[in-house]
Amino acid sequence: MARRLRSLGLASIRPPAPERLRLRALLERFPERPVWAAFVFVAGFAAIASLAVVARATGSPFLFPSLGASAFLHFTTPLAPSASPRNTLVGHAIGIACGFGALWIVGLHDAPSAIAAGVSDARVIAVAASLAATGALMVLLRASHPPAGATALIVSLGLVSGPLNLVVIELAVAALTLQAIVINRLAGLDYPVWAARET
Repeated sequence: MARRLRSLGLASIRPPAPERLRLRALLERFPERPVWAAFVFVAGFAAIASLAVVARATGSPFLFPSLGASAFLHFTTPLAPSASPRNTLVGHAIGIACGFGALWIVGLHDAPSAIAAGVSDARVIAVAASLAATGALMVLLRASHPPAGATALIVSLGLVSGPLNLVVIELAVAALTLQAIVINRLAGLDYPVWAARET
């Protein structure tokens, strides 16, 4: 158990919240899987529900599919480099830029979405180029965040487009990331404020 706690970053927990509600204390008293499942459920629900409320109130794309995958990483593998705030913010920004850039290159920036218009030859090039460029840039910048690949596809498929909506997507990513910092730290995890610590 002590080794598992160390691998999850729980061996060196700082005590800002009541100790009996911290993950370390719960993991020492109860079976690991149900505790983690409960944490992922509560954290994921709270984070996504709050973003959904903002999306409903503003009528903006403050909620989109790859955000769910980011939340999953933030709460199931919070200490993995791919779940760090840096990788999340930079990865999604790369995905947005590559998706929109691919649309411009093939002349689809004002076209209806692939759902409405179907998948043309130009759309094939846009989605393939956006995903390939996103992956390559994340590797070059050491900012791997797999959900950002889905963001690139969401944009290059035209499901969310327009400069203002793309800014809203990155704001939603920032809001989710801020929630991940707060929730994970309240749970006693040594979650980074920016980048994962080198081991």
